[in-house]
Amino acid sequence: MTSTDVTKEAEDSGPGGYAAARLRLLTEGARSGPPRRTALAGLTDDWLTGLFDAGTGGTGRGVSLVAVGGYGRGELSPRSDLDLLLLHDGSDDKAVAALADRLWYPVWDLGLDLDHSVRTPGQARRTAGEDLKVQLGLLDARHLAGDLGLTASLRTAVLADWRNQAPKRLPELRDLCAERAERQGELRFLLEPDLKEARGGLRDATALRAVAASWLADAPREGLADARRRLLDVRDALHLVTGRATDRLALQEQDQVAAELGLLDADTLLRQVYEAARVISYAGDVTWREVGRVLRSRSVRPRLRAMLGGGKAAPERSPLAEGVVEHDGEAVLARTARPERDPVLPLRAAAAAAQAGLPLSLHAVRRLAATTRPLPTPWPAEAREQLVTLLGSGRPTVQVWEALEAEGLVTRLLPDWERVRCRPQRNAVHLWTVDRHLIETAVRASEFTRRVHRPDLLLVAALLHDIGKGWPGDHSVAGETIARDVAARIGFDRTDAAVLATLVRHHLLLVETATRRDLDDPATVRAVADAVGSEHTLELLHALTEADALATGPAAWSSWRGSLVADLVKRVSAVLAGDAPAEPETAAPTAEHERLALEAYRTGGPVLALRAQTEPPADPDSAAGPEPLGVELLIAVPDQEGVLPAVAGVLAVHRLTVRTAELRSLSLPDGVEGSVLLLDWRVAAEYGSLPQAARLRADLVRALDGTLDIAARLAERDAAHPRRRGVEPPPPRVTVAPAASRLATVIEVRAQDAPGLLFRLGRALETAGVRVRSAHASTLGSNAVDAFYVTGPEGTPLPGEEAGDVARTLEEALRGRP
Repeated sequence: MTSTDVTKEAEDSGPGGYAAARLRLLTEGARSGPPRRTALAGLTDDWLTGLFDAGTGGTGRGVSLVAVGGYGRGELSPRSDLDLLLLHDGSDDKAVAALADRLWYPVWDLGLDLDHSVRTPGQARRTAGEDLKVQLGLLDARHLAGDLGLTASLRTAVLADWRNQAPKRLPELRDLCAERAERQGELRFLLEPDLKEARGGLRDATALRAVAASWLADAPREGLADARRRLLDVRDALHLVTGRATDRLALQEQDQVAAELGLLDADTLLRQVYEAARVISYAGDVTWREVGRVLRSRSVRPRLRAMLGGGKAAPERSPLAEGVVEHDGEAVLARTARPERDPVLPLRAAAAAAQAGLPLSLHAVRRLAATTRPLPTPWPAEAREQLVTLLGSGRPTVQVWEALEAEGLVTRLLPDWERVRCRPQRNAVHLWTVDRHLIETAVRASEFTRRVHRPDLLLVAALLHDIGKGWPGDHSVAGETIARDVAARIGFDRTDAAVLATLVRHHLLLVETATRRDLDDPATVRAVADAVGSEHTLELLHALTEADALATGPAAWSSWRGSLVADLVKRVSAVLAGDAPAEPETAAPTAEHERLALEAYRTGGPVLALRAQTEPPADPDSAAGPEPLGVELLIAVPDQEGVLPAVAGVLAVHRLTVRTAELRSLSLPDGVEGSVLLLDWRVAAEYGSLPQAARLRADLVRALDGTLDIAARLAERDAAHPRRRGVEPPPPRVTVAPAASRLATVIEVRAQDAPGLLFRLGRALETAGVRVRSAHASTLGSNAVDAFYVTGPEGTPLPGEEAGDVARTLEEALRGRP
């Protein structure tokens, strides 16, 4: 059936015919995207025109039906609401009210959302003057039926009002966009973005149209229409998949939306969405900057004319670097610049702009992209130095880098960048896409350049540390190869290229080892020392580790993690300097350990002590007090079975998070027979304050004697506060870490974090008949990574087959959780 046939069916059959034709249009697979939106708008136009003509008897003098907003632009998604204005000259209010009923009720009867108003031209203009959103909708007014002259005169008046009031209304629109961005976030970095409201979404694209209509400024048009179309296509598919008028691209719908659009998978979908949002966001940045410049010029020019007797002063051009000057608040190319003869100019201009804290002019970037020749391989020393200067400029680096990326200059300089550009990261710990995370890491690393001997290697490693995420397999392994190649291409010698490759290969080594391994085990420290190789590389890796974590998000770094990494670095540095790590057996119990052990032996029950752990502020002159690292929980209990799950369960019941956990057996002094288990743990309250030690001890006594059913308590709490339904997490994975320790077998658990997880693991380890020497818990967002150092009953590492059986037991226990 052709579109003409569909329209005729809608006209002939009334509302029912329109509904059938609409359904057929939305479900036919051959038509999608702009053609379907145009066809749907045309079908709706014809139906509403029929309703209008029936209500007016075909005359329609002094009254017209007008589509505004998205419908006015002809952008009807499957579940879009209809924005309609019934415009009249005020001569017959009663007849207009009756006509409105004949128009609105059929729309409501079909279950369509309707945003409607009935106004005279004067009322419409007054409302627009009071409500910016109304004025924006009227800028897209489109005549549907009735008195064309009435609609045309309103359009002309509204557009004239908008242009006359632009100096006042545009700052208001800019503030509205900024407030919305603050509330909704940046579309190109969100895992569940709002396609309309988030920054870089459809609302911002509409705002740019309004700016262009003011004639004060215009947005960069290249790619903007395509970006808008792409977001509309995704919204269409989202409406069809969900059957709802939603703009939020939820995780559970992304695979279906991708399939509806014929895309490979949800990541491909998100990457396209992010690309579109990046184009719109950058266009917004450039446009609002231009608006500000024009408005400042208008406010200053009358005063200049008065001072100079009517003359016009030319803006000053201050030199920034060879071929680069500052002009009117931007970095622009000098009149004498010759990009076609100067391949280093793009990096020099970018570095100069970032160092000066200025945006790089759109016209400058486009000229550089159009005329600059490629850099030779390897790069000349100046090019490498300018790249390092750009990366070390701090926060201004971000906007300059985005300007280069908008015109394709980054990919031209670093071809491997294409694979990470706008690539989503589905780990909730990450705030950014891969490409933006790399730049954020460089920004953070710029703060640490005074504490390393080679700041250039630190900054380039920050830029490249996750470059392997665009390739299959372990991104650190792939990144090592890429980093070595990039380092040679940009002019580093073989020794420096090897250091950069090592930094990229091992950029996760320090934090993973510090939070998941026993630092008292000599094998742990020796393995890190062997991987790093030198104290200078260790120094760089320490700074890169902190910069990477800080750029990831608040969940990836804390004073606690920082203290563990610093402790590991200190131990590794000693080994690299020639000092052997101390054997753990030489660590003698402290006086407090012995006191608690004796008291536990005398009372026959658990004894515990809580002590806050703090770190001095980084700035000694700061008024802030010490930063908390957590609370040390010491527990001594007569040696018996079930201690680990009992303690972990009681802490879970009291909503305490375990950061590290060490368990060892102490022989009693002075010839006293027997032994006591000592648990030295670091804990923190999920929220609120810590419970009293007496309450913890009382519950621990009950857990050990079996009168406190921890599993039932945790299940009861889960039932009272059920988890929200969301995306099914990946299954847990339990592995045996090969050669991680010569004193114990290391079993690593990766699972979805949940209350009582350590309790379930401890209970499973007890069932498996192994002893836990120490445990190291780490939580990143919703992911828990716990490492257990276990031995057999005699205190030796487990044989390979037995270790595999224990790992399978733990995995089955986690998979079997209700």
